Amino acid sequence: MITFAMFGAGRIGKIHAANIAGAEGARLAYIVDVDRAAMDHIAKLTGARPATREEVLADRSVDAVVIASPTDTHAELCVAAAKAGKAIFCEKPIDLSLKRVDACLAAVRRAGVPMMVGFNRRFDPNFAALKSRMDKGEIGTLEQVIITSRDPGLPPITYLKASGGQFRDMTIHDFDTARWLLGEDPAEVYATGSCLVDPGLAKIGDIDSCMVVMRTASGKLAHINNSRRATYGYDQRVEAFGSKGRMIAGNVAPTTVELANGDTVSADKPLHFFLERYAQAYRIELAAFLNALAKKRPMPVGAADGRAALVLAEAALASLKSGRAVKPKF
Repeated sequence: MITFAMFGAGRIGKIHAANIAGAEGARLAYIVDVDRAAMDHIAKLTGARPATREEVLADRSVDAVVIASPTDTHAELCVAAAKAGKAIFCEKPIDLSLKRVDACLAAVRRAGVPMMVGFNRRFDPNFAALKSRMDKGEIGTLEQVIITSRDPGLPPITYLKASGGQFRDMTIHDFDTARWLLGEDPAEVYATGSCLVDPGLAKIGDIDSCMVVMRTASGKLAHINNSRRATYGYDQRVEAFGSKGRMIAGNVAPTTVELANGDTVSADKPLHFFLERYAQAYRIELAAFLNALAKKRPMPVGAADGRAALVLAEAALASLKSGRAVKPKF
């Protein structure tokens, strides 16, 4: 039985809390948040006890922590948990600063505790099936990866101001997915972007629409396209193209029912947002973390993967500002 404590009782925290409570071989002992009502809500649903950070870190019965608190707390909590000897599951990104990420990962290495970063898209059954079949050679030698990721609408401006910008907040998932599918790190990144959804985002130095093209040392290409607005739902698709063909993992809809009549051919829109679209992926992600802990195996998405995705985000930002391709500094 793996005993968990969780930092963060917000939207992501609720997902992880429910999954821990429902997982075999796991229990959620504590929940920590500055919002007492949010803590009490999760406590009521899961049986976890509201607690302070100090209580959690001092309790030797706690085997692992889930860090689902605001981004600016991630690195500090990772370091504190590592020093306390707790295994770490940290939501993305580890931090918005590479310097702080490096200091955090150094502390985790010194402590010798396992750490996993929450890039849940690797655990989506459709994307995982595409990756598995691609690795078996079904499309021959991989040449191109195309990733489409579009939100149904803009988050609140208060969130965007603290998010670190589109590349660090949204595209960072796609940078990780690209690395995972390509099987190697990009050697060159070119990014362009605009404020097409809300021109006012320029005032806070952000964008809401972007395209990123990356090339690996072996010549493989990846294209990422993002928008903060898709009127038809949460648009999440991946295409892998190779020497023998291509594979597509498409959107997920509430049903597969399609209507065809004299006027139209129609089907359900994609699921509305990440809470629905990646619900299964979050459960599988937790199971992978538990399995790695139980069998003392390397984490399927390690701390180094979290750092690498941020390196690509920084390269994309530098390219956006300069108008030129940038070589990421891993």
